[in-house]
Amino acid sequence: MAKLLFKLRNVPEDELDDVLALLEENRIDFYETEPGNWGISLPALWIQDDSQFDAARALIEQYQAQRALRAREEYINLVQEGQADTWLDRFRRQPLRVVAYLALIALVLYLSTSTFFF
Repeated sequence: MAKLLFKLRNVPEDELDDVLALLEENRIDFYETEPGNWGISLPALWIQDDSQFDAARALIEQYQAQRALRAREEYINLVQEGQADTWLDRFRRQPLRVVAYLALIALVLYLSTSTFFF
């Protein structure tokens, strides 16, 4: 029976390419399922051979740990150089979206607390 190895929903293309290359380099047999025509199926990588599952899972976890470390280092460098994205930068690029999100947050807070105060 096939085992779910790696869900692909919202996975960036570069990460998917790296994971596929990693599995192929280590000669791990897998297959990929697509999200389907309406996007409701589970896009994922699956393994049929149970003996390869633990090794494949360990490889992916190691890759993700390295990727997370690399992303943190890149973010720290951007912050130190003053190039990190801030709320003000986002507001300048998309003011309507920021205002809409703030209004939605205010509405949820109001609806959540109004019964206690009125």
